[in-house]
Amino acid sequence: MSIKESYTVRQIPREQVRNWLLRKHYAHRIPSISYAFGLYNNESILQGVCTVGYPPNYEYNEGRCIFHQYRVLTLELNRLVVNEGLPPNSLSYFVAQTLKLLPHPCCIVSYSDPNQGHHGYIYQSTNWIYTGVSTGKEQYTFETGEVYDLRRGVDKKGKLISTVKLLPTHRYLKLLGTKREIKQMMDDLKMSIVPYPKGDNIRYDASYEPTTQGVLI
Repeated sequence: MSIKESYTVRQIPREQVRNWLLRKHYAHRIPSISYAFGLYNNESILQGVCTVGYPPNYEYNEGRCIFHQYRVLTLELNRLVVNEGLPPNSLSYFVAQTLKLLPHPCCIVSYSDPNQGHHGYIYQSTNWIYTGVSTGKEQYTFETGEVYDLRRGVDKKGKLISTVKLLPTHRYLKLLGTKREIKQMMDDLKMSIVPYPKGDNIRYDASYEPTTQGVLI
């Protein structure tokens, strides 16, 4: 049975992804979520989640730092996590179907974190544009055990015990729209397109099993 016959992708309430993001995804926090999607098997049991929201950097509003003059809705694919043991190509299918359900025209940005051993192979396999790396960040650890980086904002209550410079994250773009709209975006692209990065991925522990239930139809 093909992936298309075995799985479906549906938009789901944001509340349904909470445990997946807090307990199963390595970031263990909730990002900005405008759209949430679920990957369901034939028994209508949730097998993965993907979330999309507005980028925290206001310079991405309408693609201002991506394009010279072209203005378009710009969103960030900020979380993607599935259960282990799914068939090959399940993740690529999930991403491809999610993109179809988003507004068009649109520019989607997503990041892959080499600090977690990731290079963005899922984006490479689904033909995203690679535009290099973002500005490097620093990670701050306080005596309370709390860890922050600049993307979250640094809470300086308490004693700072260490600062670590993080590797910059890989940045990918996906342009959604008609052939004409995509050509207009490509022609006005401000960012440089560079070859895909390569390296060995490191798998993080995603063994936590969220409470799942069938969709009520």
